[in-house]
Amino acid sequence: MKRITTLQIQQKKTNNEKIVMLTAYDALSATLAEQAGIDLLLVGDSLGMVVLGYDSTVPVTMEDIIHHTKPVVASTRYAHVVADMPFGSYQSGWKDAMRNAVHLMKSTGASSVKLEGGKRIAETVEKLVNAGIPVMGHIGLTPQSVNTLGGYKIQGKTPRSAVKLIADAKSLEEAGAYAVVLETIPAALSHMITSRLNIPTIGIGAGPYCSGQVQVFHDILGLYKDFNPKHARQFINGSNLLTNAIKEYKNSVEDSSFPTADESFFMEERNIKLINSMMENEPVVNSMQDAPMSEKQD
Repeated sequence: MKRITTLQIQQKKTNNEKIVMLTAYDALSATLAEQAGIDLLLVGDSLGMVVLGYDSTVPVTMEDIIHHTKPVVASTRYAHVVADMPFGSYQSGWKDAMRNAVHLMKSTGASSVKLEGGKRIAETVEKLVNAGIPVMGHIGLTPQSVNTLGGYKIQGKTPRSAVKLIADAKSLEEAGAYAVVLETIPAALSHMITSRLNIPTIGIGAGPYCSGQVQVFHDILGLYKDFNPKHARQFINGSNLLTNAIKEYKNSVEDSSFPTADESFFMEERNIKLINSMMENEPVVNSMQDAPMSEKQD
């Protein structure tokens, strides 16, 4: 099965089919997402906060993105894998962006790259697309610019800022982006943008009117007990489920109910006797466990 292409993603908007995108940072999350039928997998620089423990996406490096994109691509077959261009890899101009995007795609096998920004990066997007590198745009709340935005705040709330975002979206489409992420903007504004673009919009905290949605793997599974952003829904309380399972494992080891014979491997009695005879002159260390269990070999 071939991977989903940018043309197939765009066709979903034409057919009025919702696009479903989810972050993935390793082979396990990617495999689970693809088994569930997810269309697009984003190796987002959000890995800095949800995997690496940073307080923002800014410290994430190109090496980090490459390291986490490789297993996502290797463990999937049909999902379209989007790799984030990290902070510093394209802000200085299209030439640096070209070099880094080529390196990223050749090193990982990613299907496309994602860049944050509107009009200011339109030339870069155009250069990349003309060089054969599919680009997904990202406007609204752009986490790499959190220091200039003054924090993680809703964008496009005023008429002036809303008009600017509409113009940014149009500039990305004209530059050749195949889709654009709309993050943390009013639902009415995302509706305006989506209705004005031919390319799909993918929302995160942008309401129900986008062509599709993207969420963070850890958020929808409730893996962080004390973090539940407004734009996300916990479809399962993963934190409690996993913590309870780990506690049960701990208790089972401590009360010697794990492992049992079912989780153990055995040796034939004659081999046990032979080993004991060979080692009969060796000192025996006291053990908390009983003598070795013996049984016919599997």
